[in-house]
Amino acid sequence: MSFHQLAALLPLCALVSVVSCRQPSVDPLSEEERQLILSQGETMRVLTVEDSLDLAVLRARSVDLSARDIASATYAALARKMLATVTSPEQDGVGIAAPQVGLNRRVIAVQRFDKPGEPFEVYPNVRITAVHGEPELGAEGCLSVPGRRGNVMRWRHVDVAYTSPRSLKDTTESIHGFTAVIFQHECDHLDGVLYTDKLEGSDQFAE
Repeated sequence: MSFHQLAALLPLCALVSVVSCRQPSVDPLSEEERQLILSQGETMRVLTVEDSLDLAVLRARSVDLSARDIASATYAALARKMLATVTSPEQDGVGIAAPQVGLNRRVIAVQRFDKPGEPFEVYPNVRITAVHGEPELGAEGCLSVPGRRGNVMRWRHVDVAYTSPRSLKDTTESIHGFTAVIFQHECDHLDGVLYTDKLEGSDQFAE
C-alpha cells in the first residue's frame, strides 16, 4: 500500500473508531418523569390506542436509564408499580412496558413462565440481541389494545441484554418458549411498535 493510499484511508479509520467507541446518550430522569412515577398510587394508568395523546407516547421510541437512576428509589418505585399494574385484577397481564404507563424508557416487566413459580421480573435497558430457529404463529393481545387479539409470528428462542438492577452491569440471557414471545412483544413497545403492526394479514379478532 502506498503512502497516498494509506493517507486516504486514515479519515475512514478514524470515523470507524469513533463510531465503534461511541456510547448511546442517556438522559437522567426528568422531574416530569419522576412526578409521573411517584404521583400515582400503587398501580399506574395504562395508556391505550383509543386516546390520541396516549397513542403518541406508545408510538415514541424509548431511551435507556442511567445506572444512577436504576439504583434510585424512583426506579424501585417504578418497578414495583409496573408489577402491581400488570398483575392487578383490572389488567391481569403477562407483561408490560414502561411506555404503556406513560414513560418512554427501556423498562419492561415480564412473567417468567420458564422459571419455577413463574415469577414476574423487571428488566431495565433491555434489548433483543439475537433470535434463533424459525418463527412460529401465535395469538397475542395487549393491555394497550383492549378487546382485541391477533396472530403474530414470533421466535421461541431469543437472546436478551439488559442492565442488572443489582450489579448495574450489562447482563445477557437466553430465553425460550412462551417467555421469549413476551420479551419480543414488550421490547417492541420500547421501539414504538404494537403487535397489531405485525398481524398476519387481516387475522385479528375480538376477545
